[in-house]
Amino acid sequence: MEGHETAPIVLVHGIFGFGSQKMGHLSYWGGAEKQDDRILAPDLGALSSIHDRACELFYYLKGGTVDYGAERSQKYGHSRFGHTYHQGHYPEWDSKHPVHLVGHSTGAQVIRLLQNMLADKCFPGHDSTSADWVLSVTSLSGALNGTTRVYYDGIRAEDGKSMKSFSLLQVLRVGVLLYEWLDIPFLKRYYDFGFDHYNLQWHKAGITGLLDTLFNRSGPFVHDNWVLPDLSIQSSVELNKKLRTFDKTFYFSYATKGTKRWFSLWTLPGSIFSTHPLLFIRSLQICLWRHPEDLPLPYEGYRDEDWQDNDGALNTISQLYPCLPCVHSNCELGADLNDLKDGRVLQPGI
Repeated sequence: MEGHETAPIVLVHGIFGFGSQKMGHLSYWGGAEKQDDRILAPDLGALSSIHDRACELFYYLKGGTVDYGAERSQKYGHSRFGHTYHQGHYPEWDSKHPVHLVGHSTGAQVIRLLQNMLADKCFPGHDSTSADWVLSVTSLSGALNGTTRVYYDGIRAEDGKSMKSFSLLQVLRVGVLLYEWLDIPFLKRYYDFGFDHYNLQWHKAGITGLLDTLFNRSGPFVHDNWVLPDLSIQSSVELNKKLRTFDKTFYFSYATKGTKRWFSLWTLPGSIFSTHPLLFIRSLQICLWRHPEDLPLPYEGYRDEDWQDNDGALNTISQLYPCLPCVHSNCELGADLNDLKDGRVLQPGI
């Protein structure tokens, strides 16, 4: 990375997250973006799909009007174009002026997809993009292989895409649709779910449009073009089949775990006293998840016990490195990074 010591660091939030422009003075990143002008914390759709967020991230940095793609917008029934960034936050971005990408949770897959889209020259009018625009990709508790959590919340284990008729996600769906339809300016400035390109606002959709979305005849929740289906194991397998790593880019991942093996019998949360009650409950649910025996396995070789360790939000196996549908090349440095202390040199492309 010699010669790129001042490359910007772009922090990409996860599901239900927000950037430096939202939620008042609250920082998703613990104030990291306030420490240096080179640290950028974009606000991307809190519930929009991994693909749509990758598109938004490109134009946030480079500038211009977000282009979600003609074919995709027609397939999912939304506008092709979205928000316009009149001034990009890093307009000089190219192979000579690359960036470090850091993704938390869902953000990890967003930055991986963005690098692949750069390599495939997916952005109209930007014919010189390449994977070399990215110096490093860092995953912080990243959803690299999906999570069993989404099945508890309401995604069907049968396909990893559709929603159960009665579930927590159905309540969320109705709340989000009403929030988007009301389109109250000060609330949207405070927090944004990321569905403006679906034109759900009352002055565009009207009462008829609201009813169509509530009865699931149109809108983002009719299809799988939003983040929860993207987080299923099945969808992650499909995405990982398409994503590549690149020889000149450094890849890092940091995984977390708040569970342990009790009496060599059960994997359960480590302690109720050191864990927030809500995270303790979620962690326990993930530990107890069992894939329904009457349904096809999400991938060949799936075992429930592999998915029990978690940090209260995400399965630990998903955070390590892409291992579905096949194990990606990797090297483990350990929690104390002793290998680096012993003089080991990091290599790109791994």
